[in-house]
Amino acid sequence: MNRPEIAGVLETAVYVDDMNAAHEFYSHILGLKRMVAGDRLFAYDAGPGQALLVFHRGHTGEDIETNGGVVPGHHTSGNSHFAFRIGSDAVQAWRDYLKANAVEIISEVVWPAGGTSLYFNDPDGNVLELAAPPLWPNFLS
Repeated sequence: MNRPEIAGVLETAVYVDDMNAAHEFYSHILGLKRMVAGDRLFAYDAGPGQALLVFHRGHTGEDIETNGGVVPGHHTSGNSHFAFRIGSDAVQAWRDYLKANAVEIISEVVWPAGGTSLYFNDPDGNVLELAAPPLWPNFLS
């Protein structure tokens, strides 16, 4: 039997303790549009066909019954990491924007392929990355 193909990443998730601080950061600092707001989850538009799920840490461990079926409980502890894709021509603009909004860049990496990554923290200490191509062999532009 042939393996079906994966079409891409639909969602990525981060767990936070303070949903209001997270919304302020993801909505107002990073400019993501919130699509869903609930007690345990905020979902943000992270680009065409992509979503960032912000879960309230400690409130997602139990299964959730929905009209369509059961969403299995899940959780994490500690800081997580994910990356947003940016254009190579936007790296300096993001450096300037983050500085102007008092968001400290904790690391900057220039990768062997030539791409640049800017790393910074959200209010809960999760490590976020703005990644410009080329980085991975499948991330050219």
